[in-house]
Amino acid sequence: MTTKKQSTLKRFQSDSMENGGVYEIKIQGHLDEHWKQWFEGMELGKVTNGETGQECTLIIGPLADQPALHGLLAKIRDLNLALISVRKLNLKDPDNKREDHDDTLAGIHRG
Repeated sequence: MTTKKQSTLKRFQSDSMENGGVYEIKIQGHLDEHWKQWFEGMELGKVTNGETGQECTLIIGPLADQPALHGLLAKIRDLNLALISVRKLNLKDPDNKREDHDDTLAGIHRG
């Protein structure tokens, strides 16, 4: 049985390019779905930061290369959003687990 997280990663895997990848960017606060247009097809999800208990937004999706990542980070800066973390997801590992990180995609609440 395919989980929601695995199907999301499969969709991103087909979209990601050889020199790019799928990135997870965590920002402080909650962004509504209308912000999705600012982030060009990236998925937005609401999570609670395990360290602080604060509401956060995950922005997850494929980026073509490093300049695309820097462009997205510049948008976050220009919108005066507080950046918490950035990480590249390993599409070969559907769990994308790190010792210091929650189960990312499974914890997303849409909206």
